[in-house]
Amino acid sequence: MKFNKTYTLKQIAEIINSKYIGTDDFPVHGMNEIHVVEPGDIVFVDHPKYYDKALQSAATIVLINKEVECPEGKALLISDDPFRDFNLLTKHFRPFQFSNVSISDSAKIGEGTLIQPNCFVGHNVQIGKNCLIHSNVSIYDNTVIGDNVIIHAGTILGADAFYYKKRPDGFDQLLSGGRVVIENNVGIGALCTIDKGVTGDTTIGEGTKIDNQVHVGHDTVIGKKCLIASQTGIAGCVIIEDEVTLWGQVGTKSGIIIGAKAVIMGQTGVTKSVEGGKSYFGTPIEESREKLKQLANIKRIPEIIEKLK
Repeated sequence: MKFNKTYTLKQIAEIINSKYIGTDDFPVHGMNEIHVVEPGDIVFVDHPKYYDKALQSAATIVLINKEVECPEGKALLISDDPFRDFNLLTKHFRPFQFSNVSISDSAKIGEGTLIQPNCFVGHNVQIGKNCLIHSNVSIYDNTVIGDNVIIHAGTILGADAFYYKKRPDGFDQLLSGGRVVIENNVGIGALCTIDKGVTGDTTIGEGTKIDNQVHVGHDTVIGKKCLIASQTGIAGCVIIEDEVTLWGQVGTKSGIIIGAKAVIMGQTGVTKSVEGGKSYFGTPIEESREKLKQLANIKRIPEIIEKLK
């Protein structure tokens, strides 16, 4: 998430009431999770296991719960609870805006786009030309939709990320300030849910077609011309490269990469990153030919036992 102007380190520290290490005028351009940070971004870290990763990341401002040596060219924000303070920054820069109309006055809707009754279109939404939005679709604030997109009934774009920190009294949610970006010529079926990024974008690439009842988690990037069949669940921070096919009821873990032109057969559990250009099946995932051989051999076990008697 990029801010609408450049802030100083001192100004950010005042928002969250924290100490800081660095010059007062050190520039701050935005805030992001560690996998998408850029110079000028704030990243947070609250566990010693990940200190080095955060300090050596592209982020130039690290929100951290211990006063450590500050790398050259960077700044630190010292907090007793970085998770809480990252949420405070999200609330400050991307606050929830109440709406009392079905289509926000700030939404931009392109020529030739049709929106059926009972849809909700939030603040600062952009919808391109010649789209068709069927009834009861909810498009949350800041969503971006390209040209020639079809979205079927009951789909929700932009719900919060499923991202929690366990506390003694329950679970504390990391607030979502990112967006959903749907590129040109995408088709989305009925009753799909696509969560917005925590601070970045959840992206559906040009020409991709998504069946009914598919879930896409936060910050996931789906490439161009992919096919995703019904009841598939894609976790957060997944990268699906171009022309991938996911057949029905596929499930993935978070933070993996599915290579270009891979085919994932139905009911496969994608437990790790996989190369492109191959077919996969089963849980845990394996190349489909090998997995099917294993299943054929299992079926022969009673025959083998009988011969051994």
